[in-house]
Amino acid sequence: MNDFASLRVLDRFRKIFLKFDIDYDTMRRILQLKLTMDSRRLPPIFNGSKEKKDGNQFTKSLWVYGLFGLLLLTPFLFLGDNFLFSLTIMFSSMFVILMTSMISDFSAVLLDIRDKNILQPKPISSRTINAAKIMHILIYIFLLTGSFVIIPLIVSIFKFGPLFALLFFMEIGMISCLTVIFTAFINLFVLRFFSGEFLKDVINYVQIFLAIGMAVSYQLVGRIFDIVNLDIDYSFAWWHLFLPPFWYAAPFELIFNNNYSLYIILFTILALIIPIIAVLLYVRLMPTFENYLSKLQSDSNRKKKKARRLTSFWSSVLCRTKEERAFYKFSSMMLKEERELKLKVYPMLGFAVIFPFIMLFNNLRMSSYEELANGNSFMIIYFSLIFVPSVVLLLEYSNYYKAHWVFYVAPMRSRGLVYSATLKATIINYFLPILIPLILIFLWIFSFRIWMDLVIVLLVAVILSLVSYWMFIKDPFPFSNEPKQAQESSVIKVFGSMFLVGVLAVIHMVIAVVGLEWLYILVLIISIFISWKLTFFRSKGEANV
Repeated sequence: MNDFASLRVLDRFRKIFLKFDIDYDTMRRILQLKLTMDSRRLPPIFNGSKEKKDGNQFTKSLWVYGLFGLLLLTPFLFLGDNFLFSLTIMFSSMFVILMTSMISDFSAVLLDIRDKNILQPKPISSRTINAAKIMHILIYIFLLTGSFVIIPLIVSIFKFGPLFALLFFMEIGMISCLTVIFTAFINLFVLRFFSGEFLKDVINYVQIFLAIGMAVSYQLVGRIFDIVNLDIDYSFAWWHLFLPPFWYAAPFELIFNNNYSLYIILFTILALIIPIIAVLLYVRLMPTFENYLSKLQSDSNRKKKKARRLTSFWSSVLCRTKEERAFYKFSSMMLKEERELKLKVYPMLGFAVIFPFIMLFNNLRMSSYEELANGNSFMIIYFSLIFVPSVVLLLEYSNYYKAHWVFYVAPMRSRGLVYSATLKATIINYFLPILIPLILIFLWIFSFRIWMDLVIVLLVAVILSLVSYWMFIKDPFPFSNEPKQAQESSVIKVFGSMFLVGVLAVIHMVIAVVGLEWLYILVLIISIFISWKLTFFRSKGEANV
């Protein structure tokens, strides 16, 4: 195992641990093992990227947090000396990034239950085990927070002086402590009232939110300086006392601007006492928290989900035979339940919702709302279809790929029924929940005059699903390959399918200019019906049945 630099630093404090009756050598060995195991786990911030097999992946991801610190925090140090305004926004960004990062990636450390299974039965004191866990947490805090704030901290020294940087450094420690304890309290709340399985879902959704937030942040940063030229006039409200970013911005206003307003003093007091109270409360509740962690070892509290009426309804409407209905229900379950698949697909769906509105916002900055509503900007909705080929590509992969032999032994008339049902389930479970709300919002923005254009977009999404199936899918059955192979697919094909979306958008624009939308809809419906039948009843591998 590697001799990590953090452990070599920790060696300098060996005597302190020994004074507290902690077996330092055993604690160090436990930490070394934990850090080695962590180095093999790909951080969620790299979700969707090609998996690296060598080296500490968490350490390699820290440059991304450093980049976020440069983009999201450093600009606020140049907004003048109105610290209550600039630093409140700055600390808000810090809280969001640290909380989402800690819930998504750091929860693997906080919710580590291997100690219970492996270490407690061994002749190791509980004090040594707890010390190893606390130091494990502190190492993660230092690396994560340090990489995030190192650039703003250095800039603050040159911009406002060493005293400002020292106060900034101290508050970073308090903020990190507070975010860790908030994360623990969120997990404790979930485990108190729900099963461990639900907590895993919560962590999964936060990982998805983090992935989406990374892309959106680049768009937001570019627009920050459109706001800062406005005059700033702050009016205190009582509910601001519940917002931590105000607490940590207030001491700068108090010390460097000599602002002795009552609310500034209250914010400063809260910045000091809340972390202390939180730490004491966490220490008191730690035994309860450890007991609740046992829920993660079992899914006994997880209720078996009944077959949803909606799934049965769609299967009866869309599927002609009992075999296809069975595969539709199976595929729907896989699409809704498999975490690894959702972790890859949901960020794409989030991008599909966000990007059209980013483009609309850009157009709105250059024209009035009336000009936008009466124009052809609704074609921007085609940006939401770019994700379709990538989602279809992922249908070939699953963590349970070793069970795909069941397809080969299942009695079926045609192999094409399996992928036919899977694509239909994908359209219903993934595509429609994204496109229908977008369509309703676009109808509200652009009026009912574009209803035929939006129907065309729905039909084009189905066409794209079929084309993507032919471009990407090699195996005759879905969920049959290991997820690691997903990144090895041809990038050219993915970009080619995106180019196809652009071609279909251009065709749509030409049809709209000519005024033959109704004829285009008819052509698309007939094309879908014929191509679906030819695709899945003369599908790949059919001759091998």
